[in-house]
Amino acid sequence: MPPYPHIPLVPDGAPASLARRAALRVMAASAALAAAGCKGPPQEQILPYVQMPEQLVPGQPLFFATAFVRRGLAHGVLVESNEGRPTKVEGNRLHPASLGATDVFAQASILQLWDPDRSQAVRQAGQLSGWQAFEAALLPVRARWQADGGRGLRILTGSVTSPTLAGQLAALLERYPAARWCQWDPLHDENGLQAARLAFGRPLDLLLHCERAAAVVSFDADLFGDWPGSIAYARQCLQGRTSADPRFERRLYVVEPSPTLTGAAADNRLAAAPAELDWLVRRVAARFGLGAAPPAAPAASDLARWESRLAAVLAQHRGNSLVVAGGCVPAGARALVHALNERLGNTGQTVVLAEPVAARPESHLASIRALADEMRAGEVGALFMLGANPAYDAPVDCGFGEALARVPFAVHLGLYRDETARRCAWHLPLAHDYERWGDALAFDGTASLVQPLIAPLYNGRSAHELLALAGDDPVRNGYDLVRRHWRAAVPGDFDEFWQRGLRRGVLDVPARAPVRVAAVTPLAAPEPPAPAGLAAVFAPDLRLADGAFCNNAWLQELPHPLTRLTWDNAALLSPATARSLQLQTGDVVRLADTEGRALEAPVWILPGHADHCVTLPLGYGRDAAGRVGDGVGFNAYRLRTGAAVLTGATLTLTRTGRRHVFAVAQGSARMEGRDLVRTAAVARFRANPSFAQAAPIERQSAQSLYPPYDYPRYRWGMAIDLNSCIGCGACTIACQAENNIPVVGKEQVQLGRAMHWIRVDRYYEGPAERPRTLFQPVPCMHCENAPCEEVCPVGATMHDSEGLNVQVYNRCVGTRFCSNNCPYKVRRFNFLQFADNETESLKAQRNPEVTVRRRGVMEKCNYCLQRITRGRLDAEVEGRKARDGEIVTACQAACPTAAIVFGDLNDAGSQVSRAKASPLDYLLLAELNTRPRTSYAARLSNPDPELG
Repeated sequence: MPPYPHIPLVPDGAPASLARRAALRVMAASAALAAAGCKGPPQEQILPYVQMPEQLVPGQPLFFATAFVRRGLAHGVLVESNEGRPTKVEGNRLHPASLGATDVFAQASILQLWDPDRSQAVRQAGQLSGWQAFEAALLPVRARWQADGGRGLRILTGSVTSPTLAGQLAALLERYPAARWCQWDPLHDENGLQAARLAFGRPLDLLLHCERAAAVVSFDADLFGDWPGSIAYARQCLQGRTSADPRFERRLYVVEPSPTLTGAAADNRLAAAPAELDWLVRRVAARFGLGAAPPAAPAASDLARWESRLAAVLAQHRGNSLVVAGGCVPAGARALVHALNERLGNTGQTVVLAEPVAARPESHLASIRALADEMRAGEVGALFMLGANPAYDAPVDCGFGEALARVPFAVHLGLYRDETARRCAWHLPLAHDYERWGDALAFDGTASLVQPLIAPLYNGRSAHELLALAGDDPVRNGYDLVRRHWRAAVPGDFDEFWQRGLRRGVLDVPARAPVRVAAVTPLAAPEPPAPAGLAAVFAPDLRLADGAFCNNAWLQELPHPLTRLTWDNAALLSPATARSLQLQTGDVVRLADTEGRALEAPVWILPGHADHCVTLPLGYGRDAAGRVGDGVGFNAYRLRTGAAVLTGATLTLTRTGRRHVFAVAQGSARMEGRDLVRTAAVARFRANPSFAQAAPIERQSAQSLYPPYDYPRYRWGMAIDLNSCIGCGACTIACQAENNIPVVGKEQVQLGRAMHWIRVDRYYEGPAERPRTLFQPVPCMHCENAPCEEVCPVGATMHDSEGLNVQVYNRCVGTRFCSNNCPYKVRRFNFLQFADNETESLKAQRNPEVTVRRRGVMEKCNYCLQRITRGRLDAEVEGRKARDGEIVTACQAACPTAAIVFGDLNDAGSQVSRAKASPLDYLLLAELNTRPRTSYAARLSNPDPELG
C-alpha cells in the first residue's frame, strides 16, 4: 500500500524514476525544438512532448519516495514533482523517522534546492573554473598518492551513516593506507559518546521507547527539538495525552537551563543552571547506590525537593520509567544516567542499546583537533572536505581557518561557497539531496535510498562521485555506485529489492538487533566548580540548527517557537539575572571568556530561563552564507572552544550602552485574562469534563447580514489539539511552501507585515521565573458569520458552496477593511511586491496550483483549497464522495504530532467530527458569535502534586 492513499505514486512494476528521468529528457528535447522552431510569431507557441513520458499526466503531480539527509541521518520524505519540478515535501508514513510528518528543516529543504545563492560553478582560487580543470589538476596529486600510499591525504566529513559512502571511504583508505579519514559535526554529541564509553566500554546508541514509560525524566534532553528521532519521540511521549485519548498516565519531568520544546510540554519543569544539572543527576543516582553524592542542597530549595521527588518516582516505576540526559550534562553524569536506567530495570524496556548508526563512531572534537595540528605542522598535502564548514563552526581554539592556509591542495565540496570554501584552492558544487543518488540510515538504523527528482541544477556532483574520482574508481556515476554497493550486500532478486526500495522509501534490510551490555557505575569525578561568572550554554537554533540553513529565508523569517524572534538570535537571560545586571531586552552586551575572546550580542529576557547562565544560540553571524544569511545575528562559535564543547564556558558580561531593535512576530506573551488557550489539570478535567465549554450565549452579540445557508455536499472544518501541539512551526513552513507565501524581511516584520497564513502563538501562564508555556496555531477560522465578508465593498471575501471563506484575488482592491474587522488577525496584506517574480529558480519552486499574489491584494488561509478541489474531483471521477483522510491540508500533513485534523463535518464518522465531539473542544472568541469552522481542544496537564 502506498504511504499516502491520496497521493499518486509510480505504479508497481514500473521503475520509480522512469517518469522523472524521461520527463527531463523529453523536456530538454522540447526546449531544443522550441529554440529552433519558434523564432517568429506567435511568441507564445507551445510544443507538445516529442514522446509522452509514462505515468505523467499534465497538471497532476507525482510523489517520489526519497530521503532528506541532515547531519548524516535520513528523514524519509515524499517529494512532489510537478512535470519535473520538485515543489513540496511530505513525510513518508513508512519511515520510522518520519511517520508521515516532517520537521521545519525537511519542509525548508525544497527552498534550499532552488536557492539562487547555491554554488553554481567550480572555482579555483576564487576564479571560475570547471570539472575538467579540476580532474586535470587531480591527476598528478593522485599519482603521488599511488606512489606513497596517500601520505598527506586527509578526508573530512560530517557524521556518515551512508553504507555506500562508508564503503567507499574504507576502499579509499585501503588503496591509500597512509591517508586518514577525519570527522567534524559541530553538534556531534561528544559527551554522549564519552558517557557510553564510560558506562559500556564502547560507543552505543540509545533507542528510546517513551510510550512504555509511566515517568520520563529529562535532564536537558530536548527530545522534541534537534534530537535524532524527534518526531518519533514526540509521538511516543504524547500517546495518551490527546483529546481523543486523555488518559494522561505518563508524567514528563524536565530539568534544563534554557526553555526547550520538550520543557514546554512537560508536566513539571525545573530551570537549573549547568552546575545544578550535574549536581541533581549525581544526587539522584547516589540514592540508588550509584556514585558518590555531592553535598546536599538546602532542604527548602527547589533542587532538594526535586531530588527527593525524582528518586521516589523512579523507585515507584522500576522497569517502566525512563531517564535521559543531553545538552550540557557532563559525560560523567550522563554515564551515571546509563547506570541508573540499568539499576532501575529500564534497559531493554524503555531504553534499548544498539550498535551505533554512524559508520565510524569517534570523537569529532579529537578528530578536528588532530587535523588542525597536522595542517599547522605541514603534514597535510591534500584535504577533501565533503559538505563540512569547519572554518566557521570548528572550536575557536583549533585555529582551523589559519591552519587551512598551509594545505596546498584543499578541496571543498559544498552546496554554498561558504567560509571554508573561500579558503580552499578548489571549491566544487555539491548536488542537493533531491539531485543525487545515495543512501543513508535513520536514527534507528532503517536504510533508505536517496533518489533524485531533477538533474543537478548547477552541474553539482555527490560525495560518492567525488570519492570515486579521488580513488580512481572505474565507476564514476552515483547511480551505479549505489547499486553496486547494494547488489553486493543483498542476496536474492536485486532488481525486486531495488524497485521496492524506490517505491516505498525504505529498504528491506534487517534492522539493528538490540545489544545487551550491562552498564557499569562510572568512577568519573564530578566536574570542578566553575569560576565566578555566567555559565555559557551553547544551543543549536531551532530554525537554523548549526548554521547550515542560514541562507534559507523561510527559516530566517520563521518566528522562534519560544522567543518569537525572526531574523536574529539573542543572548538569553533569566528575568532575575537580568535584574541583577540591570539589563533589559534589547541591551547590547559584551561577553568575554577567561582567555579574552569576546563578542557583542543583544539580550533577550526569556521567562523560564535558569539563573546564573546565558544561552547563546548557534548558527548565526555568517559572512559567507549568501545574500539572505550574511550579517544576520552574532556568531556564538567565536566563544565555543574545545573545552566548552565538553564542559561549557564561563563568561563575564559588561554593558555597552547600545540598544538593538528585534523583529518580533508577537506583541504580548500574556492572554490578559482572556481564555485564548484554555487549560486545566487532569484532576479538574475528570471532575468536570466540560470545563472548556463556554457558557451559552443568551443574546447573540453579532448578527450576520447573510441568511443561513445549508451545505448539503461538503462542510469542511478543522480541529487543533493543543495537547499535541509542540510549537515547532512545521505547519507554518509547510503552508508557506504549499501556498507560495513570500518572505518580507526583517524591516517589514518589525512593521507587523509578516505574511504567514498560519502562526503559532506562544503564551505564558504563571510567574516569569516558572511560567507554563502554551502554544496555539492560528489559521483562518473560516467563520460561518464572517466579520470580514460584511465590510468588503467588492465582495472579494465570501463563502463558497462548501462553507469555505475564500478570497477572490482579482476582486480585491486593497481597502483592508476585512483585516481591520477580523478579530483573529489572520488576514495578510501585500503592502509591497513581496513575491520575487524575477529570480528564475524561485519561479520553478512554486506550486503551479496556487496563484502568486501581487501587491495590494489581501490573502489568507483557505484550508488548501487546491488540495480540496483535487481530492473532490478525483472522487467525482469515481462517482463517489471524498473519503475521510483523502484530503489532507499542508499543515495537517506536516505536523509531527498529528495535532491538526481536517475533514467533512457532514460526515459524523470523520476524524474532525469526532474531535469536535470531544468535551475538550472549544471555539476561539466564541463570545463574538463568529461561529468558526476551526476549533481547539483545551490543553491538559498532569502536574506532580508533590512539586506543584
